[in-house]
Amino acid sequence: MTTTLPAGLVAGTYTVDPSHSEVGFTARHAMVTKVRGSFSDVSGTVVLDDDASLISVTAEIAVASVDTRSADRDGHLRSADFFDVEQFPTMTFRSTSVAPTGDGWTVDGELSLHGVTKPVTLDVTAEGVATDPFGNSRAGFSAETEINRKDFGLTWNAALETGGVLVSEKIKISLDISAIKQA
Repeated sequence: MTTTLPAGLVAGTYTVDPSHSEVGFTARHAMVTKVRGSFSDVSGTVVLDDDASLISVTAEIAVASVDTRSADRDGHLRSADFFDVEQFPTMTFRSTSVAPTGDGWTVDGELSLHGVTKPVTLDVTAEGVATDPFGNSRAGFSAETEINRKDFGLTWNAALETGGVLVSEKIKISLDISAIKQA
């Protein structure tokens, strides 16, 4: 299968622009609602070859940059109960293989979080290409995956009186990335 890409997407190395990108997550809370959060300190690269086929993706996220719009919850997430940012300050992703899809790629890779590395698969879409007011060639990418946080040693939870638990095991991860083509 070939990938239909946005016009203007060309070979090269694209560097993530953290001020115009978001790495977000969604967890079920108390079995009744969803809590969303994001990380503001993210870096990475997307490399495309001569036919604009995706050949590699890397990312590094400072987990202390977590933001769920609640200072108390963010502090708990940074603690040893969850991310333990003192011992495990970064989360990383490194692609291991890429396969084209209709409007993007399936990217298999290794996610390292909380001292554990596991395989994950990202569904990546090329969103578009533009030249910004400063003359930079920008490419937009979105991606999604789902992980089980217990697979990464994130096991803290609390039982609810009504049954169930406070925090879901399954966590949805979504990325909206603006990346600048390097010279």
